[in-house]
Amino acid sequence: MTSVAAAFVQRSKKIVAIGRNYAAHAKELNNPTPKEPFFFLKPTTSYVPSGGRVEIPCGIIAHHEVELGLVIGKDGRDISQANATAHVAGYTLAVDMTARNLQDKVKKAGLPWSAAKGFDTFTPIGYVCLDLSFPYLGLGPAVLQVACATKPVECEIATQSNILLARPFIPKTTISDPHSLRLSLKINGVLKQDGMTSDMIFRIPRLIEHVSSIMTLEEGDLILTGTPEGVGQVVPGDKVECLLADENGKELATLNFTAAAREGGYEFQP
Repeated sequence: MTSVAAAFVQRSKKIVAIGRNYAAHAKELNNPTPKEPFFFLKPTTSYVPSGGRVEIPCGIIAHHEVELGLVIGKDGRDISQANATAHVAGYTLAVDMTARNLQDKVKKAGLPWSAAKGFDTFTPIGYVCLDLSFPYLGLGPAVLQVACATKPVECEIATQSNILLARPFIPKTTISDPHSLRLSLKINGVLKQDGMTSDMIFRIPRLIEHVSSIMTLEEGDLILTGTPEGVGQVVPGDKVECLLADENGKELATLNFTAAAREGGYEFQP
C-alpha cells in the first residue's frame, strides 16, 4: 500500500509555504529579512503535475519561485529541532507561483495573501525518474510521469515489476544533506533562477520546529522551504524547466510546465 507521504499530491491536507527564506530574494523584492520564520498556506487544489499547464488568470502578473519541498512523514506538534528529521519522509521539487500584482495590492491593504498564492495550478510539482533497468527502458520517463503523479498505486506496482517510472516523491534516504542542493529554473531555455539550499536563512529543523509550534504537522503535508533570487514573470506560452540537483550536479528531480491563459474565472482589478 502506498504511504500517505509518497502520495502527498493526492493525500496531503495542507501546503505550508515559507516566505523570504533566502536573503537575496528578500532583497530583490525590497522586503526586510525576517527575524523568525514566517509562512502562509496554499490549497492542495493548486497542485499540478510536471508536464501540465499553469493557468494564469486574466490581468494577473504571475511570478515563478522554484523551491525545495519537504514532505512530512509523521504527525507532530511542538517538534524540537533535535527531533525534526524523524518527521521528514522525503522531498520534492516545486514552484510556488505567485500573482505578484494581486499580492502587492492586498499587502498594501493589510489583507492576507491567500488569493495571490492559491489559484488552481499555482503549485507545479516535479518528478524523479527511477531507472530500474529491466525490462521496459524503451518507455522512457515521459510516458509515466503524469500517470505516476496521479496514480501512486500504479507506480508502486511498477516498482515491484522493475519498470522505469517517475514520481514526485524523493525518499529522505536519497538525499544525504538537503542543505547542499542546487535549484534552477529556465524559461524558454534562458536561466532565470540558480541557487543553493545552503543559502536558506532558516534551515529545515528550524522550519519544522516553528511551524509545528503553531499547527500540527500531519503525514503528507508539504512545506515549501523558500526560493532563491531571480524570481520573475511567466506569461502564457512560456515553457518552464526546473531542476533539483545535488552538490555534484547529479539530477534528482525535474519539473516542466507550460503557461497558459486561464479561460473564465477571476479577473484582476487594479
